[in-house]
Amino acid sequence: MKLNIKAFGLTCGILWGLTILIITLWILIIGSQGRILSKLSTFYFGYSISAGGAIIGLIWGFVDGLIGGAIFAWLYNKLTGTKQSE
Repeated sequence: MKLNIKAFGLTCGILWGLTILIITLWILIIGSQGRILSKLSTFYFGYSISAGGAIIGLIWGFVDGLIGGAIFAWLYNKLTGTKQSE
């Protein structure tokens, strides 16, 4: 079985971006400090526990998931000996 690199990357990007958005908004709703989640600002420039930070996290999470998912699918295809067909 081969993985479609573009589709897998896009799926990972959407899921990770939405995860960051939802978790950030959840932290805002319940009023927690979000100490662990605030560490993302080390990797995601401009991210903070705020409504604006949730949008920035969505964008960075999408890019991060897209790249990570594409690398994973490419590596999976290489290791299993399958080739990507368009």
